[in-house]
Order: sequence, then C-alpha cells, then structure tokens
Amino acid sequence: MICVGLTGGIGSGKSTVASYFTALGIPVYDSDTRAKALMQNDPVLRDQITQLLGQKAYNPEGLDRRWIASRVFSNPDLLKALNERVHPAVRADFDRWRTEQQAPYVVQEAAILLENGAYQHLDYTILVVAPQKTRIERVVARDKVTSTQVQERMKHQWTDDEKIPLADFVIENTDLENTRETVEVIHRKLLKLSGSTPESFC
Repeated sequence: MICVGLTGGIGSGKSTVASYFTALGIPVYDSDTRAKALMQNDPVLRDQITQLLGQKAYNPEGLDRRWIASRVFSNPDLLKALNERVHPAVRADFDRWRTEQQAPYVVQEAAILLENGAYQHLDYTILVVAPQKTRIERVVARDKVTSTQVQERMKHQWTDDEKIPLADFVIENTDLENTRETVEVIHRKLLKLSGSTPESFC
C-alpha cells in the first residue's frame, strides 16, 4: 500500500484538501487529531508530557491545549522536546492504522511532516500552499486569535520555498474549485502508481 503525506503551513488548507481525498474514498489519517487523542489517553505519553511541562499540562477536563500552546510556541527548545515525545507515538499509531485500511493508498495529514523528517517514511508527499496573508486571515477567523499570534506560530514552520523542493505534488489552495480539480489529478496519478485505476477502485 502506498503511503502519501499531506502537509502545509498553518492556514494553508490541509484539512480542506484532506476532505477531498476522503470524498474520493481514500482513508486519511489526521495526525493532529490523533496526536491530541494520544496526548489525552496514552498513559506513557501523558506521563512524559507531565514530566516535561508540569502538572498544569492537564486540568480536570484533561489536556490543557491552550496552556501548553502558551508555553511551547514561545520556547523553541520546549516545542522541540514536546515534539520528540509526541511524534514517535503518532508514527507508531499511524503504522498500526494503515494496516487496517483497504485502499490503493492512504494519506497521512500532518502539519510539520517535512520539518520533522517524517516524510522520509512515506512514499510521496503533497504540499498545500497559499499566500501568507490569506493563511493569516484564515487562522485568525478560525481560531479567534490575533495576527501576531498566528505569525508567532508560523515562525516554527518552514516557508513554502523551503518545502517545495521536498514535495512530489504541490497544490495552491486559493480557489476551491481549482483545488478540487488538482486533487482529482493527483488522485488519478496515485492510483496509477499503485497499480489501480479509477474504474477498478470504487
């Protein structure tokens, strides 16, 4: 089974692209959602996070994402240490998940797939890009944060110019109809690479 990475900077529209692959019948693993679930429920990972960040990392309701974000996004070393604990757990979870899928290929959606080197474990990588101004506006509207806070998060991700040379496919996500058409083109190429055809895969 072919494993395809789907990545892009914050606000680029990875989730929109992922939804198009899902609509085409392709299983998509949402690394961000799974990471949050593992951080909440995996006892080993939970203990590692508590040791790293302290008891405030969890409140009575569970994982305190807002408090953790306030700590790590202003501290690159702390963010790196957190990722070094979370990413191996996510990779193991993805490897288990993909063995349960029945499809010509699967997609792993992850924000920093290129930065952390995880793309090297996959067969192909799709990069979603969009103008920085557009990305900032999307995140401000989505997360109810300030543009300054969004730009602070962006500092921890590579620029599109740094990512493009490592990607096998690039999707410019500014017009949804064009984005959908590009996904369908890539889908057909991946089916061919997997030895399947649109007619045989349904």
